[in-house]
Amino acid sequence: MATRISKKVMEEVHQWGSMKQHGVTLKYMMEFGSNPTDKNLLLSAQFLHSELPIRIARRSIELENLPCGLSQKPAVLKVRDWYLDSFRDLRSFREIKDMSDEKEFTKIIKAIKVRHDNVVPTMALGVSQLKRTMNANTAIEDHTEIHEFLDRFFLSRIGIRMLIGQHLELHKPNPNPNCVGCIHTKMSPLDVTRNAIEDARAMCYREYGNAPEVTIYGDPDFTFPYVPIHLHHMVFELVKNSLRAVQERFMDDDRVAPPIRIIIADGIEDVTIKISDEGGGIPRSGLPKLFTYLYSTARTNPLLDEDSDLGIANTVTMAGYGHGLPISRLYAKYFGGDLQILSMEGYGTDAYLHLCRLGDSEEPLP
Repeated sequence: MATRISKKVMEEVHQWGSMKQHGVTLKYMMEFGSNPTDKNLLLSAQFLHSELPIRIARRSIELENLPCGLSQKPAVLKVRDWYLDSFRDLRSFREIKDMSDEKEFTKIIKAIKVRHDNVVPTMALGVSQLKRTMNANTAIEDHTEIHEFLDRFFLSRIGIRMLIGQHLELHKPNPNPNCVGCIHTKMSPLDVTRNAIEDARAMCYREYGNAPEVTIYGDPDFTFPYVPIHLHHMVFELVKNSLRAVQERFMDDDRVAPPIRIIIADGIEDVTIKISDEGGGIPRSGLPKLFTYLYSTARTNPLLDEDSDLGIANTVTMAGYGHGLPISRLYAKYFGGDLQILSMEGYGTDAYLHLCRLGDSEEPLP
């Protein structure tokens, strides 16, 4: 059951939601976190103490006022309660004046990060609950206001988790010498891509009993500053889609499935990762829907057809949520990059993942 919200709490939420957000850049995060002294950790905690309630309040307000009755779906109400609980936790914490306060506050935001771990699959379940109540002739992708909200919501979530994660990582006693919090100053895109490929192929094996080969081309010595967990997420989603498409196209064919090809290019402005498959491609009519939520070229995920247990949305599957591509593009855009998909129906698909390597692009604040 969703909790009832007092008028006083909502007034405070609206007050904080009207305040200005303050964006940061990858470059600033690296410079600030390169020397995690007590003074810097105290400054970081004070910034988060004032910034996080603003960002969380904005999302809480939107969760209350979604179109088509989405705000009243059980899964969305659950997410709303998580955001309101986190807002209360942050606002009830005293002013941070010394390192004792900072340590207690760090425990609070660590708990908030854990509380929000399942927001993505739970929101996916909420959108699925909405879709089943809509007119059969109405496509969810036609409701642009819902997709615009989800873009803002998930982009804000990426930012909140990045800020909290960066602060938590700066507390690690023996950090990697090339890491500044979550940021790897000499990240090898080839190594991260290899790890994402291994994880995606392992999932494909579990689903189908087999997995197409993946070949990768790039300079093994090339590195640049980036967030490895962000890149892993994006490449994993793209490779997973390609593996599924190729496997399903060739699983009953006598021919050997052609490999997926990945090229990593080091440009002046961008690092671009191209992922090419021969999985049959996507109809041209389907391309505009790729970055809308709950559109999927896969069969429907059965876990999104159940209302009885919200916890099941946490199960990882090969495909079917419809959130993989749009959220991957948001990860790319968070630090100034982009994701583009080109396809030849009857042949295959090319995905171009652009990562801004300059590090001075300020995070977009919805």
